[in-house]
Amino acid sequence: MEAVAAECRRSSATYADLASIEAAGWLGQPVEISDEIEILQVEGIRKAVFGGAASRALDHLGEAQTIHIIRQRADFCGSTWISDDREALRVARLQGIPVRETQHLVAEAVQWGLLGSAEAGYSMLQQMIAEDQHPALPPSAGALLTL
Repeated sequence: MEAVAAECRRSSATYADLASIEAAGWLGQPVEISDEIEILQVEGIRKAVFGGAASRALDHLGEAQTIHIIRQRADFCGSTWISDDREALRVARLQGIPVRETQHLVAEAVQWGLLGSAEAGYSMLQQMIAEDQHPALPPSAGALLTL
């Protein structure tokens, strides 16, 4: 979604490594929402579902766009939403949208041998929390082997 790409660009001022996400093409081409009806629908989701205020037009815009795209566009139907935003995850689950969290991605990296050990994955999640990020933390490093 275009709001997600823009959020990565804005956040790269604080977290410089985020700039590489867009440059490396991880997000693909931003999905644009330019149709007036779709824009109104996204704004309705942003306000009604996430409590977005008119005075803060970017708050929850990425979440609202993501829900709209996954639910309304056939080529994205069944897509999995990756987020650590608790409210976004709750809403997505209520709408039947498959979700994954950072802890699940780290668990897969551990299980596929992309990280040296479950302890290394657990340490990575702990470091993210120490840097004021909000991934869910499994009860132990060993839990990453079964998520």
